[in-house]
Amino acid sequence: MKLGVVILAAGKGTRMRSALPKVLHPLAGRPLLRHVLDAAEALGAARICCVYGHGGDQVPNTLADANCTWVEQSERLGTGHAVLQAMPSMAGMDRILVLYGDVPLIEAETLNRLVADSNGSALGLISMRLDDPSGYGRIVRDKRGHVLRIVEQKDASEAELGIQEINTGIIVADATRMNDWLQHIGNDNVQGEYYLTDVIGLATAQDIEVVTIQPEAPQEVAGVNDRLQLAELERYHQRRLVETLMLQGTTVLDPARLDIRGTLICERDVTLDVNLIIEGRVRLGANVRIGPNCLLKDCDIGAGTEVFANSVIEDAQVGAGARIGPFARLRPQAQIGDHCHIGNFVEVKKSRIAEGTKVNHLSYIGDTELGRQVNIGAGTITCNYDGANKHQTIIGDGAFIGSNTALVAPVEVGEQATIGAGSVISRDAPAGKLSLTRAPQQTIDTWQRPRKPD
Repeated sequence: MKLGVVILAAGKGTRMRSALPKVLHPLAGRPLLRHVLDAAEALGAARICCVYGHGGDQVPNTLADANCTWVEQSERLGTGHAVLQAMPSMAGMDRILVLYGDVPLIEAETLNRLVADSNGSALGLISMRLDDPSGYGRIVRDKRGHVLRIVEQKDASEAELGIQEINTGIIVADATRMNDWLQHIGNDNVQGEYYLTDVIGLATAQDIEVVTIQPEAPQEVAGVNDRLQLAELERYHQRRLVETLMLQGTTVLDPARLDIRGTLICERDVTLDVNLIIEGRVRLGANVRIGPNCLLKDCDIGAGTEVFANSVIEDAQVGAGARIGPFARLRPQAQIGDHCHIGNFVEVKKSRIAEGTKVNHLSYIGDTELGRQVNIGAGTITCNYDGANKHQTIIGDGAFIGSNTALVAPVEVGEQATIGAGSVISRDAPAGKLSLTRAPQQTIDTWQRPRKPD
């Protein structure tokens, strides 16, 4: 059985009050539509088609790597009309599943259940019972409980408005019948639109049974129409991610204050403090501890390392048993070896720092090769940029760099070399020697400090 998936993503999203198309607004760091595409792929769909409209090519351009066909709905005449635009791309499919780009948390397991349970029927849909069904289309059943049709709220009678079972819009149907039904739906309704839901009435008129299932949680089928609803789904989604982490053995000190906007892989006995943001792909080795108010993005942190408060680590690698922060920043291509110390207000960029080296205070290390067991004094900077080009600094094993030193690249400091505090080193410093640049200190006995007039 070949399953085709049509994702409707053409809506303007007026209530978002944004120039950004609604389906591109982020949830957990990814566009709403990306979540739906992932669910369709997890389902094993043979073909996926996204129907876009508002925002022009912004939607397909943003998701250019998506494994789907893009179809533009130039005139937005309703959901039925939107699916009809996608049907030519569904040629050869046995069944068609319709999803929505602004319903991001639908689970592949729920969709699998819908497809399986309706396999003996031409049509299946996901419904849900709500205490307050306001705003949703109601599912009208006969006395035996069989689905008759779906009526939109604006078209519903007083009695129909009292129905609590609502239509989520997610529907699966035989491809041939779906195409035929879409050709016959009309727009005789308050909105003057071609409703996809009208295929239900056409199916039941042909004595075709409509199979319904309900999701495990209402958030699975909740749509995003404004920023408040988006925030509510964000918090629900984050809570589920954190619960999974904790059940796998990670300590999260406050589940409400961890945001995962990518993929977080934690080995055994990791501890995460409050206000942590994860972006991209992050791996934390066993016994890693992350302090409060940190940002980790696309990084790998080795076992036993501790990252102290208010540190930022982006596109970097940290070895085992290291100490990072507080207030440290590791920029892209920073590689920190085992048992290194990168201390407060230290910035490292595109540099390799070997095992046991310490950069503890107020320093900038850029485009640098640092050997093993090097000590970098407070206030040291590598002057790697001449205004046009970047240059490299090389510091050998066991070197000692005194405080407040400027290393003007390109420059090399040999193994076991010592650089005197306050130096500006612009020539290579030989191994095992003391190098320094320092003007003689003078005291001017006749100098008087200027005073303001009384």
